[in-house]
Amino acid sequence: MVGYKKIISALLLTTLTGITFAQNNTNSPYTRYGYGQLSDQSFGNSKAMGGLAYGLRDGSQINALNPASYTAIDSLTFLFDGGLTLQNTNISDGATKINAKNSSFDYLAMQFRASKHFAISAGFLPFSNIGYNFGTSNTITDPGNSGNTENAYFNSYGSGGLHQVFAGAGYTPFKGLSVGANISYLFGSIDRYLSVTFPNNADITPYNQIDNLRIRDYKLDLGLQYTKYLGKKNAVTLGVVFSPGHSLNSEATQIRQTSVSDTIQLNKGFDLPQSFGAGFTYVYNNSLTVGFDYTLQKWGKADFFGEKSLCDRSKYSLGAEYVPNRLKRNYFSRIKYRMGAYYSDPYVRVANNISVNNTDWTKGAKEYGISAGLGLPVFSSKSILSISAQYSKIEARTENMINEKYLKLSIGLTFNERWFGKWKVE
Repeated sequence: MVGYKKIISALLLTTLTGITFAQNNTNSPYTRYGYGQLSDQSFGNSKAMGGLAYGLRDGSQINALNPASYTAIDSLTFLFDGGLTLQNTNISDGATKINAKNSSFDYLAMQFRASKHFAISAGFLPFSNIGYNFGTSNTITDPGNSGNTENAYFNSYGSGGLHQVFAGAGYTPFKGLSVGANISYLFGSIDRYLSVTFPNNADITPYNQIDNLRIRDYKLDLGLQYTKYLGKKNAVTLGVVFSPGHSLNSEATQIRQTSVSDTIQLNKGFDLPQSFGAGFTYVYNNSLTVGFDYTLQKWGKADFFGEKSLCDRSKYSLGAEYVPNRLKRNYFSRIKYRMGAYYSDPYVRVANNISVNNTDWTKGAKEYGISAGLGLPVFSSKSILSISAQYSKIEARTENMINEKYLKLSIGLTFNERWFGKWKVE
C-alpha cells in the first residue's frame, strides 16, 4: 500500500504541473507559423537521451511515443508519471537580442498491466504551444491608392496551443513482439493578432486583424516493437510508429477592423499529417542502452487555412543510458546516467522573395541540440526522479529570420509502486 507521504507528493506534482500548464511557455516568433511550436512529447528518460523513444522498453518508466512499449511493465506495478521544464531562451536577429524565461508542463500519465499480455496507459500531453509578440517597420504603398509610400508599423501577437488527452494499450501476441495504440482527444484554440499603424500619417486609419482557430478532434498513434535476444547479455529492439493523417474538425473566424468591423467565418481546411517513425535500441547486460530514432511528419501535404503552407518535418535522435548495477543496494550503483543528441528540420516554410507569383520558398530554420541527465532512485523505492539539461539552437536559413538558443532544465517524477500484489494473512 502506498504511504500517505507519497500520495501527498503525487498530489503536489499534479498541482504544480497544472499551474505551469496555465502559463505562457514560449516566446518564439517561429510559433506564428502553423500550429505553433510542436511538443516533443518525451518523458523523463527520453528527454535526457535526445528524444530517443521508439525502441525503448523500460518497465519502470512510461514511453507514450510508442504504445507498444507499455507491455514492458510487470503485473504488480502501477506507474504515475509527471514532468515539467524550466527554459531560458536567447533570441537574436543579428542586431537585437532578447532574453526570455518560461516554464512548461510536459506530461502527466499513468500505466499498469491489466492482464498477462495486456497493459494500459492514459494521460495528458501538450501537442503545440504558441506565444510571440514582436513588431517590424516597413515602407508600403498608401492604402488610399494615392501612389505615395508610407512608413507602416506591424505588430504581431499570438497565444494558445493544442493539447491531447490520451488512452492507450499494448498487447503481446507472442514472446518478443508487442503492438499498441493510443487514441487521443485533440483540442485547443489559437489566437493571432495583427495591427498595422502609420505613425507619420494620422489620416490613415489603422488596420487590425484577429484570427481565431478552435480544434476538437481525434488523433491515432499505432506502434510496434520486436525484441531479439542475442545470448544472455545482448538484446536488440526494433520499434516502428505510424500516425494516419486526416482533416480536423475546426472552427476558424477572422475579424478585420478599420473604420468598421467585419467578422468572417473562414471555411478553410486544417489537417494533421501522416507521421512515421522508426528506431532501435541495443541493450547489453541490462546495464547499457544505446539507440537511434528517425521521424518524418508529412506536413507538406497537410492543409493549414486551406493551403499547403508548411513543409515536411524530420528528426534524428541518438541516445544512451548506463546503469552500473540495478540490483545492488548501493545507491550510486542504481543511478541511471543518460545523454543524447538530435537534429531536426522544423515544419516552418518561409518565402525568400515576396512577389505576386511567388514560388521561391525555403525551410525557415534547422534545429539541433544535446542533452544529458540522471535517473535518481527515490531512496529505497523503485520510484525515479529524472533530471535533465538540454541545449538547443534554432538556426535560420535565410537572412530575414532569427536565431534562437535554448537552455532547458526538465524534471520528471515517476512513482513506481506495487499496487496489485496479493496480501497474505496468516
